[in-house]
Amino acid sequence: MFTTPRHHHPHTADHRRSTDVADREGQALAIAQAMLDGFNRHYRLFRSCSQVARRYFETGDWLAIQHASRDRIDFYDTRVAECVERLEREFGATAADDALWERVKLHYIGLLIDHRQPECAEVFFNSVSCKILHRVYFHNRFIFVRPTISTEHIDLDSPAYRSYYPGYQGVRRALIDAVLDLDLKTPYADFRGDLRALLRAFRKRFPRPLRLEANLQIQVLSSLFYRNRSAYMVGKLINGMQEIPFVVPIRHDREGKLYLDALLLEDRDLAPVFSANRAYFLVDMEAPAAFVQFLRSMMPYKTRAELYTIIGLQKAGKALFYRDFLHHLKHSTDNFIVAPGIRGLVMSVFTLPSYPYVFKVIKDVIGHTKDTTRELVKQKYHLVKHHDRVGRMADTLEYSDVAFPKARFTTELLEELHALAPSLIEEEDKVIIIKHLYIERRMVPLNLYFSQVDDRRMRDAVREYGNALRELAAVNIFAGDLLYKNFGVTRYGRVVFYDYDEIEYLTDCNFRRIPAPRTEEDEFADKPWYPIARNDIFPEEFETFLLTDPRTRKYFLEFHADLLDADWWKGVQARIRQGESEDVVPYPQSLRFSANR
Repeated sequence: MFTTPRHHHPHTADHRRSTDVADREGQALAIAQAMLDGFNRHYRLFRSCSQVARRYFETGDWLAIQHASRDRIDFYDTRVAECVERLEREFGATAADDALWERVKLHYIGLLIDHRQPECAEVFFNSVSCKILHRVYFHNRFIFVRPTISTEHIDLDSPAYRSYYPGYQGVRRALIDAVLDLDLKTPYADFRGDLRALLRAFRKRFPRPLRLEANLQIQVLSSLFYRNRSAYMVGKLINGMQEIPFVVPIRHDREGKLYLDALLLEDRDLAPVFSANRAYFLVDMEAPAAFVQFLRSMMPYKTRAELYTIIGLQKAGKALFYRDFLHHLKHSTDNFIVAPGIRGLVMSVFTLPSYPYVFKVIKDVIGHTKDTTRELVKQKYHLVKHHDRVGRMADTLEYSDVAFPKARFTTELLEELHALAPSLIEEEDKVIIIKHLYIERRMVPLNLYFSQVDDRRMRDAVREYGNALRELAAVNIFAGDLLYKNFGVTRYGRVVFYDYDEIEYLTDCNFRRIPAPRTEEDEFADKPWYPIARNDIFPEEFETFLLTDPRTRKYFLEFHADLLDADWWKGVQARIRQGESEDVVPYPQSLRFSANR
C-alpha cells in the first residue's frame, strides 16, 4: 500500500506552520512585555525621585534635591541599556528580525491600551528599537513615528488637579484648603500672615467689583513642583471665559519653617519659572500627559515638547520636538542658512529662519586659539545638562544621525559644513545626514542686540549681562569666554549664555590681580612679565576686552564694577567651598511678600 511521506502530509505541514506562527507570536509578545517591563521600571524610579523630593523639601535637604534632579537625567539611558541587554540575552539575534519586530510593535500597542504613560512608553520603545535593530532613527519603519495611544482623559486612580469653589466657600477658605491639601508636614511660620499677603496679591490683580460667574473655581495640580529650595503650587483661576494661571512658591525661612513667598500671575513672571534653561522640576505624576495638558492651558505659548522637558521627561520632549520639526519642514519652504553673527571657532551654526532654533555642529578642526577637542566640548555640554542652569544657560537637545532635506540647504551652508565638519556629514541623493549636533532655541546675540537698541534697552541688557555672570558664579559656574557674542537675549530681555566650550567650575579657577610691573620694560612689554597658568583668571582684563564701547562701559561700571575685582570672585569661591550655596529665585524680588525671611 502506498503511504504518503510524513513530511509531505498536508495536515502535518499546516500544523507545523501553525505552531511556528504561534511560537513567533509568543516570542513577539514576550519581547513586547520585556520592553514594557523596562519602561515601567524606569517610570517607577522616575516617580520615586519626585516622591523623595517631597521629603527632602520638608526636611530642608537641598543638596539631596539637587543630586536627585541631576542623577535622574541619566535614568532613562540606563534603563534603555538594561532593556537592550535583557533582550539580547533572552532572545538573541532573533530580536533584531525585521518581520518579528513588526509583530512586537503590534503587541506593544496592545499592552498600552490602559497604560497611564503611553506616550512615554512609545518613546522608550523607539529608543530600544534603534539599539536592537542597528538602524538610524529616520530609516526605521518599526518605531512610533506618531503617537498611537490617545492621552486624552486617561482614567487615573486620583485626579491630576483639585478644584475649589470660592463662590460657595469664599476666596479665603478656598485658598486655605488649596494650600493645606498639599499636605506638607513642615509647619508654616505665619500661615495667617501669608494668607493675607496672598489675598492682597490676588485682589490687586482682580480689582473690585469683580463679576463672579457660575463656573468660578480654582484648580490646583495635585503635586507640587520641586526645584532647589522651592516648591511651587501650580494652578489657575477660572471665571466665565477667563482662565488666569498662577504659581505660588513655598520656601523655608531661617528657622526651617514654611512660608508662601509670592504670587506669580503674569506671563513674563511665569515663563522664567517654567524655563528649560533651569534645572528640570521634580514632579510626582501618575499621568504626565494630564499635567502637560494643564500647563499648556496656563502657558499656550510653550510647546508640549518644552513642557515634557521641563517636568523632567526630556526624552519624551526630544521625540516631540523632532516630530514638530518634521511637521514644520513639511509646511515650510525656506532654506537652512549659516546663522547670522560672528562665526565661532568651535561650532558651525546654522538655522532655518522660519523656525526658532539653531543647529550647532562641532568642527573637525577647532580654531588654534582654542585649547580643546570635540570630546572635551561634548563633556562641557554634558556638564551643563546636569548642572543647575539658573535660567542663565541655554538648554540643548543633543541628536545623532539627523536627516535634513538636501534641497533646503543653501550652497554656502553646504560648503561650510563640508569644509569645517566633513567627518560628521554624509550626503545621499536627497538628504544630508548629520551624525551629531546640538539644537538650541534661537536668541539675538548680545553683540548684535547692542548695535540695534537705544540707550535705555542697552542699559537694561548690560545690567542683565552682569546679573548672568553673578548668578552663574553663585552656582559655581564661570563662563570662560565672556565675549558678548556668546550670550543671547530672550524675548523677555533676559541674557542667557550659550557657548560652553570654555566653561569651568568657578572653584577650579584661580582669580588673580595683575602683578605690578617691576621695570619700565615690563610695563611696555608685548607679553606678560609674570607666569600664567591655564586656570588663571585676571578680572581686571575684562575691562580691556569687554568695555571698549563708551556706553557699555558706562553701564557696566554703574552696576557691576565689582566684577572687575578678583576679590569679588574669590569671595564667591570661599562661600561655595564653605557650603554656603546661594539659591537664585526665578522671579523678581519685587513680587516677594517679604524680603526678610
